[in-house]
Amino acid sequence: MIDRYDRHIDYLRVSVTDRCNLRCTYCMPKEGFSLIGHDDILRYEEILRIIRIAAGQGITKVRITGGEPFVRRGVVDFIASLRTVPEVTDVSLTTNGILLETYAEGLYEAGIRRINVSLDSLKADKYARITRGGDIEAVLRGIRKVRRMGFSPIKVNIVAIKGFNDDEILDFARLTLDAPYQVRFIELMPLGRAGVENDGQFLANDVVMERIAALGTLEPVSGSGDKGAGPARLYRLAGAQGQIGFISPVSRHFCKSCNRLRLTADGHLRTCLLSDDEVDLKGPLRAGAQDEQIGALIRGAIARKPRKHGISCDESLIKKCVKEMTAIGG
Repeated sequence: MIDRYDRHIDYLRVSVTDRCNLRCTYCMPKEGFSLIGHDDILRYEEILRIIRIAAGQGITKVRITGGEPFVRRGVVDFIASLRTVPEVTDVSLTTNGILLETYAEGLYEAGIRRINVSLDSLKADKYARITRGGDIEAVLRGIRKVRRMGFSPIKVNIVAIKGFNDDEILDFARLTLDAPYQVRFIELMPLGRAGVENDGQFLANDVVMERIAALGTLEPVSGSGDKGAGPARLYRLAGAQGQIGFISPVSRHFCKSCNRLRLTADGHLRTCLLSDDEVDLKGPLRAGAQDEQIGALIRGAIARKPRKHGISCDESLIKKCVKEMTAIGG
C-alpha cells in the first residue's frame, strides 16, 4: 500500500485495550478518563479479521499495544493466533512490564521475540510517582527474565521529561554497557489533558545526546540488522553491548518515512498518532460488511494520511486530541 506521498504502508499497531494497570502522568490525566465499554472494544476474532484483510493488502508488521495488553484476558492466545496470517512476518509487543515476568513463557511460545518495555525511571520512588503506584522491581524482574529466555531485541523505552527523569539519562545509557539492551529515549508528546498537565517539561533529544557524551563518543550504528528500529536513530558507546536510540517526533519529524497505521481498541483506524481523523471499521464489520468493503475503508484511510503532524518546538506543544494516548495505543 502506497500513500499519496509515496510512503510504503506496511506496519499496523493494534491496541487490544484502553485499560492499563498503571496511570503514567504523561499518558493519562490525573482525574482519569472514560473507559469504553466491554461491548465497544473489538473482539479478538474481529481484530484478527482486520489484520488478515490488511495483510492481504501489504501489512507485514504488527505490534500489539494497549493501554497495557496483558490486562486483557486471553491476549497471549490471541497473539499466537497471528501465526495463522502468513503475510505477517513480524509480530512484537509493547508493555509496561508489570506483568511481563508472568507472561514471558507464554509470549515466547506464541512466537514473540521482539519486545518493548516502558521504563521512565530506575529509582523505585520516582517510578512509583510517575506511574502513580507502579512497582519497579516487577518490571526489572520481567526484563531480566526475557533476556535469559533469549528475547531480542529488548527495547527499553524512556520518555525524557525535564525536571523529572533528566537526572537519570546517564544511568539509562549505562545499561547498554554490559547488556544487549536497546535503550531508547523518546521525546514527550503532550497529548490531550495529560499534555496540559505536563506542559513545559519537553526535553529535546539533542540535549539528551549531549549529556550522554559525558560517557564517551556515541558512534552511529549502521548495518545492525534490526529491521524493527523504525524511527529510532541508533548509536553505541564504544565497547558497549547494547545500543542507544533516539526517537524525536517533535524536534526531528520523521513523518516523511512513516509507514504506520493504528487500530484503536474501539475499532477505529488512525493513520497519524496526532490526528483525530479516524475511519470506523467496527461499525461496518458488525453490520455485515464483506472483506473487500473493509479493505476499501483501509485504502481510503491511507489515501487521506497526512503528510506530517502539526507540532514542533517553535509553538505550544499541546495537541488537543479527542482521545488520550492510552486510548490511541501509542
